[in-house]
Amino acid sequence: MSEITSFSGKIASVDTDAGDREARTQQFIATVGLRVRTARARKGISRRALSEKSGVSQRYLAQLESGTGNVSIALLRNIAEALDLRIEWLVAEEDPWASDFTTVAALYRTATKDQRRRVLEILDPEHPSLRRMQRVAFIGLRGAGKSTLGRLTASELNLPFLELNQEIEQISGMPVNELIALYGQEGYRRLERQSLERIAATHDTLVLAVAGGIVSEPETYSFLLRNYHTIWLKARPEEHMARVLAQGDERPMAGNPAAMDELRSILTSREALYAKAEAVVSTSNLTLEESLAAVLEVIEDKRFLTA
Repeated sequence: MSEITSFSGKIASVDTDAGDREARTQQFIATVGLRVRTARARKGISRRALSEKSGVSQRYLAQLESGTGNVSIALLRNIAEALDLRIEWLVAEEDPWASDFTTVAALYRTATKDQRRRVLEILDPEHPSLRRMQRVAFIGLRGAGKSTLGRLTASELNLPFLELNQEIEQISGMPVNELIALYGQEGYRRLERQSLERIAATHDTLVLAVAGGIVSEPETYSFLLRNYHTIWLKARPEEHMARVLAQGDERPMAGNPAAMDELRSILTSREALYAKAEAVVSTSNLTLEESLAAVLEVIEDKRFLTA
């Protein structure tokens, strides 16, 4: 009888392990789907555009983003766990057995907040305030007022004003929309980073307006945060849309009745990224004069132009 009980206990244990594994598998697939969906929203591209760029069907992308994708990716994780490894060991570009990269990442993952800060200070010893000089950059969604407030701010402070997209057009010799059509987002993003670096190398003092999607490129956005004082011009989605339409640009709504929903989705997905800026100025329900006053006050309070 005890043998039967013991055997039943083993069966129950196996069933429990299988159930736990299935639950973890579903959670993993859901997490991957959420990250794909978030990354797509932050880049502001449709599922169709991602499908064309990646060669993966829209149907599969829809399943993946909803958390019901193919379990093969989860099986790879199960194999890694069975080998007592994290999945990065099987998919990382660097050989984890020949490089310290994965080991350092594992140690950093378990480090305290203070230890992480000290590591970053060692790896990036230059103090941000020295790198940023007196460069001020406005970030935010299209229609935030970056160009308008940027020019007015520069005029008030007697500083040069630049628009990053205009610099990109100068370098490429063509309008941004033609550049993207010819070289794709990759070509545009490459020139965006190069232009940002060139401006930082040639201007110690200026006001800069950048495109809203720059936050979707981690390395480029990190460079911007390290080398420019950043101000997020924040507004409600309805105000963003109204301002763009008031400028005579009807592209956001053309043939797309769901444009406002998409705008809200993009803003929601990027909020945490925009919030990394040193300062936030909400222009909601403010006149242009009031918004300018708020920006100038932030620049003074934060001592962005103090040598």
